[in-house]
Amino acid sequence: MTTKKTNKTKGNPSVKRGQVVTPEGYAYIRSAGGIDEYVLNSNGLRVLLKEDHFAPVATVMVTYHVGSRNEALGHTGATHLLEHLMFKGSKKYNKKNKKQIWNLLQTKGARLNATTWLDRTNYFETVPVQYVETAIAFEADRMRNAFIKEEDRQLEMTVVRNEFERGENNPIEAVDRDIWASAYQAHPYHHPTIGWRSDIEHVSIERLKKFYDTFYWPNNATVTVIGDIDRVNILALVKKYFGVHKRAPHEIPAVYTKEPQQHGQRRVRVERQGQTNIVGLAHKTPEGLHKDTYALLVLSQLLGGSKGSRLYRSLVDKGFATSVDMSDHPFRDPGLFITYTFLTPGTAHKKVEDVVVREYEKIKHGEIGSSELKRAIAQLQSSILFARDGSYTMAGSLNEALAIGDWTFFTNLPAKIGAVTAKHIRDVARKYLTDDQSTVGYFVAK
Repeated sequence: MTTKKTNKTKGNPSVKRGQVVTPEGYAYIRSAGGIDEYVLNSNGLRVLLKEDHFAPVATVMVTYHVGSRNEALGHTGATHLLEHLMFKGSKKYNKKNKKQIWNLLQTKGARLNATTWLDRTNYFETVPVQYVETAIAFEADRMRNAFIKEEDRQLEMTVVRNEFERGENNPIEAVDRDIWASAYQAHPYHHPTIGWRSDIEHVSIERLKKFYDTFYWPNNATVTVIGDIDRVNILALVKKYFGVHKRAPHEIPAVYTKEPQQHGQRRVRVERQGQTNIVGLAHKTPEGLHKDTYALLVLSQLLGGSKGSRLYRSLVDKGFATSVDMSDHPFRDPGLFITYTFLTPGTAHKKVEDVVVREYEKIKHGEIGSSELKRAIAQLQSSILFARDGSYTMAGSLNEALAIGDWTFFTNLPAKIGAVTAKHIRDVARKYLTDDQSTVGYFVAK
């Protein structure tokens, strides 16, 4: 159950109401699933905390609400390239003063890294609990004091370009990129998160600095700390280190581009060196917070989530495919429901495409047995819970919910999935799995 409450401290350094402690300088927002949300009043930084005393470790994760959807032609891949540059040092943590974060934390057994995607970027450290303060201090410093230097851009550009080239040589990444680029013509989901090669190679350091100075501010970020922590202590540390930053002096630019209505199926074909032929069938879906998302997730499980699912029985068990993969991630804006099938040698692409379409039609017009539905829901709920085992995986799942617009999507997801009915699944299949909203991709191995 989610609760909301307004807190006023009026000089009292710590006000306790129920189980929620609100130190001075914070506003308590709400709690759900053992997670408490606060906002740092001075700069709008959002903070999520969850105590888990199972092991003496904790994860510190900073989610910036900026991803490749915030980029435009000429600087696609900027978020990802900045991810690399933000590990090159900051005002207080750098090579010159011998306080490189790798040396300070990785040598102590910490795990640290960052990831970039369509709607968000995150930076994280999973550390022995005695080093949580170091992780918080470091993340706060590079929020506004990261070195964004031309010499580092030149070095990291070659690293990112190598990543791009590896993706080019990966059949599934190649066809996936072209499916998204064809399905989206106006919306920035059109371009890959890593960016287009020419932008990776030629984006200027001035443009990257401008991008950094536009989006990397406290009021466009969420700090999540999960693990063997004391909430009051963590809030004090966050205030101490992140509180030195002001709010952005400008409005954070919003993405207002909407994808126009699609009129008719689109098709792409990628022919290049490879070992396996692939068929991808994609359909447009609503934004992640839409009520139909839960039924689409269960539909994905029914179709290809296990070896007993419908597409496995009709494709893999019959020798037409080696495997089936479903991609149905909820995003901030309308996304794609994609079935990828990896063909056995000699199997025609069109034959597999027809089988997938027939299975979609069976969902639309046939019966979904109660035992089949219960099994799919149980499998999906179990996989969600297993994916939250540990402070890092829990923080990562929370991060994805933040990316689509509401962290309580994370806490509500198992129950919402449990409430999905066979009728709702048929309704969403009829609504979204239509030819005129589809994009078909073939990877033809040479």
